[in-house]
Amino acid sequence: MAAPAAIALNGLCHWYGTGAMRRQVLDGVNLQVAAGEVVLLTGPSGCGKTTLLTLVGALRQVQEGSVQVLGQQLNGAGRRERQQLRRSIGMIFQGHNLLRCLTAEQNVQMGSDLLPGLSYRVRRDQAREWLRAVGLGDELNKLPHDLSGGQKQRVAIARALAARPRLLLADEPTAALDSRTGREVVELLRSLAREQGCAVLMVTHDPRILDIADRLVRMEDGRLMEAERPSLLATG
Repeated sequence: MAAPAAIALNGLCHWYGTGAMRRQVLDGVNLQVAAGEVVLLTGPSGCGKTTLLTLVGALRQVQEGSVQVLGQQLNGAGRRERQQLRRSIGMIFQGHNLLRCLTAEQNVQMGSDLLPGLSYRVRRDQAREWLRAVGLGDELNKLPHDLSGGQKQRVAIARALAARPRLLLADEPTAALDSRTGREVVELLRSLAREQGCAVLMVTHDPRILDIADRLVRMEDGRLMEAERPSLLATG
């Protein structure tokens, strides 16, 4: 029997506001992402991409439709259920969300802290390995205010990877990175997908990384369009 999809969306709809100000941002979205698959989500700003990520990431309550993530139905799920599910999901958002009082190493170690049965030394060493993997091996002891925007983004990426998630959600993870670093980061994400069977759903406008995807989907006005072949979109 085939393993269930890491993400299975059917008829997902979402609205913001009430009364005359009510506006639909997702309109009947259907999407499946398999374990180990890398799917890139493209589309113009304001079309609903980030809202979709936050719903899949159990950060918002589902209003209408079926949202199954790692085998769990989120429509009707309570806060505790959603909190528990988030322990298996790595999230990379543009705001970084680093703790200002912690060093880069300590921020990344927060990801390793989610893994059971590891000693402090192992978690520390893993944090250092992930920081080296994103090119920050010399910045271990710096606080966020001493890092550039691109460096903060790389710390956030290392923290998400350190938790060895079953699902990784990323919102423009290369936006603040130069081309070389951005490429290295997405290669890391692809390796995570391949080696650990982690599903990756990434929102991006970056044409430099489209070829790393197994599949591309495009959103317009809250609806998903047909998937496109990465090779065509990258050269078109």
